[in-house]
Amino acid sequence: MHLGRCRERVAFDEPVSTSDGSGGQEAGFSEVFKTPAHFRYLRGGETVQAARLEGRQPVVVTVPATPRARRITTDWRMRDINRVTYASDGSAVLGVYAVKAPPVLSEDRAWLEITCETGVGY
Repeated sequence: MHLGRCRERVAFDEPVSTSDGSGGQEAGFSEVFKTPAHFRYLRGGETVQAARLEGRQPVVVTVPATPRARRITTDWRMRDINRVTYASDGSAVLGVYAVKAPPVLSEDRAWLEITCETGVGY
C-alpha cells in the first residue's frame, strides 16, 4: 500500500468527560487527529436491536502507522470527513464509525488496519 491509494480523509476522536456545571459529568468525544485513509468495505448486515431493524456497514480502514494512530482503542470513534452529516443539534449523524477492534500492524509496519462499523450508537 502507498499513500496515493488513501483517497479518503478521516478523523479519530477519543472519549472525554466534561463537567456539566451541576456537579455531574457529560460524556463526549474530542478529536485527536486527522489522517488520509483507504476504505475496504466488508459485507454489511442487519440485526434486530430494541425491536427495530438496524443496518450496519463494517469497514476495514487503513491509515499510516503514526504514534497517534497506535493509541486508538475500541472506545474511540472515527469520522469520515468527506461524508459526515450533522443533525439540527450539531451532532454527527452519518459518516461516524465505532472502532470495533484494536489496530493491526501491517507486515511492513508502515500501516494500521482498523475494523470499524457504522450503525452503532454512541
